[in-house]
This record gives sequence, C-alpha cells and structure tokens, in this order.
Amino acid sequence: MNPFLETEQIMTRRRFFGLAGTGVATAALASLLNPELFAARNREPVRNAIGGLQDLPHYTPKAKRVIYLFQSGGPAQMDLYDPKPDLIRRYNEEVPKSVYPDDRKTTMTSGQTRFPVAPSRFKFNQCGQSGIELSETLPALSRMADDICVIRSMHTEAINHDPAATFFQTGSVVPGRPSMGSWLNYGLGSENGDLPSFVALTSGSGGQPLYDRLWGNGFLPGRFQGVKFRGQGDPILDLYNPGGVSSGMRRRMLDSVSRLNEMQYRKSGAPEIQTRIAQYELAYRMQSSVPELIDFSKEPKEQVDIYGPTVRRTGSYAYNCLLARRLAERGVRFIQLFHRGWDHHGSLPKRMAALTNATDRPTAALLRDLKQRGMLDDTLVVWGGEFGRTVYCQGKLTEKTYGRDHHPNCFSMWLAGAGVRGGLTYGATDDYSVNVVENGVHVHDMQATILHLLGINHELLTYRHQGRYYRLTDVFGKVVNDILT
Repeated sequence: MNPFLETEQIMTRRRFFGLAGTGVATAALASLLNPELFAARNREPVRNAIGGLQDLPHYTPKAKRVIYLFQSGGPAQMDLYDPKPDLIRRYNEEVPKSVYPDDRKTTMTSGQTRFPVAPSRFKFNQCGQSGIELSETLPALSRMADDICVIRSMHTEAINHDPAATFFQTGSVVPGRPSMGSWLNYGLGSENGDLPSFVALTSGSGGQPLYDRLWGNGFLPGRFQGVKFRGQGDPILDLYNPGGVSSGMRRRMLDSVSRLNEMQYRKSGAPEIQTRIAQYELAYRMQSSVPELIDFSKEPKEQVDIYGPTVRRTGSYAYNCLLARRLAERGVRFIQLFHRGWDHHGSLPKRMAALTNATDRPTAALLRDLKQRGMLDDTLVVWGGEFGRTVYCQGKLTEKTYGRDHHPNCFSMWLAGAGVRGGLTYGATDDYSVNVVENGVHVHDMQATILHLLGINHELLTYRHQGRYYRLTDVFGKVVNDILT
C-alpha cells in the first residue's frame, strides 16, 4: 500500500475493497481502475529528505521560518498604527452615514441612537529614521521602527471573531480547511526531526476562545497539524515517563506498538495508522528535545530580561516570545503565538494601555533578539489580529473613555524580517479610518505574500480533496511586491 495516497475518497475506496477480500470486490477494482492513471493522478508527490514535497520550494526563499504573533480580538488601528489627528476637532460629532452606513454596523451597536466620533486618546510619534508614526503605547516597538513594515490598508469580509480568525488562519470563514502552518508543514516539511514543524502557543485571558482548528490540519493528513504547547505545567502531556518506566522500556514498548500498527496498516491501508506511528516516534524524540528547549537556565540573564518581568512565567506572552525564538533557532518552520484580550468594546483606553504594557516589550525584544543573532534576515515576523475597530464609539463616550465595535473594512498589521522592506508604511485609509483609499491588502494577499517569502507560489501549493484541488488562498490572492526587497 502507498502511504501517501492523496484523497480520503480514494483511500476509503481502497480500504473498503481491501477489507472486502477477494472475489467480486477484487474483480470490480481491477476492471474499474486504470493502475497507471490511478498512480499519476492520486498519489501524493514524493517527499524530500526533510519531509517536504519534492518540487518545493518553487524558488529560492527569503524566509526559512515564520513567527506569527496573532492578536486575538481585533486591535484598534486608530489607537496603534493609523493616526487620525484631525478627528480631535470632530469629537462627539456624528459619523456621517455616507461614510459609515447603517447596514455595515453589527447588531451589537446597530441599536444605538448615536454614533459619535471617538478620537484616539493616545498621541502618536514619528519613530526611527523612517519616521513611521506609532502610538505612544508602543515605546519599545518604536525603537525597532526601521525594521517593520506597517500595512494600514488590510481588509477582510468577516465581521465576527471566529469566522474572521478562521479566515486568516485557513483561508476560509467556514471551519474545516487546513491552517497556514499545516500547509507549510505539508509543502516544506521540517528542518528538525526532534521537534514539530508547526507549534502553536497561547497566552492572555478573557476574550474570544481559541479553537484547536486554528492550528489544525483540516483535510490534510493528521501528521501535518500543529502541536500546541500548553501554558501551564508540562508543555506536552506525558512528556516524562511515569515512575518505574525507563527510556529503554519506553523504546521497546513503542517498537512493539509500531509493529502491530504496521501489521494493521498492511491489512487496511488506513492513512491514520501511518500518522499514529509518526506521532509516537516524534513524541519519543520530544521527550529529549523539549526539556532542553524550555530550559532557559543557559540563556544569559541579561538576554532573558529584555523580554520583561513576566518572561519566566510559563505561558505568559513574554515567555512565549522567548520560546518562539528558541523554537526558530532549532529549525521549527512555523511558530504561532495567539494572544487574547484585544476585544475592546468598552473602556478601551485603560484596557489598551494595560495590554500594550504586557506585549510591547516582549514583541520588540523578539525582533531585537532575532536581529542580534542574524536570524531576522531569514525569519519572517507577522503581527496582527482578525479585523479592526470602529471610529464611532460603542457605548457611552466621555473625554476619558470609549469603546469600539468590530470593523472589517480597514485595519493595520505589520511584518518584519526576511525579504520585507523595513521602515515602510504601506496603504492608507480615509479621514475616519473607515475605508481603504490606497493600496488595499486583502487577507488572501497577505497569505500569498507570506507563502511567496517562503519560496512558494500560492497558486501551486494544492491538495486534492473531495474531487477538487484546494489551496490556502482559495482562488484569490496576489503577492504584495511593493513591500518586498
């Protein structure tokens, strides 16, 4: 049996005939299938030495790996990266319906009697030699301004958190598609056989739930899914052998289980058996690699301390940023940090200040750390959430506080590192930060650009499922070449 059959449909049929034995089923299989056509159309491409597809990357990549800092909840662009100082004189004025019509408001604010302009309470400063304007809430990042490219013209279709986050991670608002990290694992494989190729880390409290499917494999084989490191206790369950069980005993047990699984696979051809065998072997190797990975004791104290006071608290954003650098230097292909807490429907100034106080320093420290090690040259760092926020106030507007509702039509993200032009602001929004007016960048464009920097033509990385070929960018997406070196 071929362990790399491509579609569940074909595998299910072969498994059925295999279990059916000889006789009518075997004769039917022989008469219905052309063996050469079957091999040419339905076999997954041969995988190369590091587990990736033989014909990938399509061209020389600028990035070897990605660290994606996903800010769950929808950061308010006009409070962080998209300054609108003229709105100060429009404080408490009604946002014109010609700018923000009623049919674009969510049900959470559609019942309000007023939609007053809520200017940002934060000042913006020109930072670095490039003069990028950043909020005063980002003092550490402002010192790295010449290394980041701020995109102010992002836009999406989804207006609710779950479909919007799912869209960013999988290319579809409907759950069930493979995540970006799984696509990269499938296409490029791993550079380190002792660690997963795709690791997910979570931090923050409250806000929207983070579902495992955001780092799931979808319809790709299970071995391509992301591995989530837990934020409390051991990062991986059963990382250490139970009392009385030595490493040699564990090895003999796994060898025995593997032989039984191989026997079952030869009988049934079920692809999940191969996945299980591979997962057992990776788990065994991780028993040695992960304890060393999470041991920060050999890191210079001054290097650890740049990440801030919470860096030694397992599961904190600062801890995960340092862990992301250590994963990256050990060859992990895709590292994704999910940080919750950006869903600011009320008390935004206070909550925003607290959140940036917790995340700004670790984020900048990660960039600085990568740069000092020469790793920023081939590591792509991405920062952003699932959508932006409204310029009008949600709830009561006062001089000290306001809230903002969901807004998909324009928001800000930034990229840094491999192949990205640092010190650049790209795209523009209107005077109210409601619509994109220059160089719009869609979610699929961002996905296409990330794949491009990894040496992948997003139109060619496909997988056949249920009779059609799928890709991360569906049938859309264009590379944003203007932001690339």
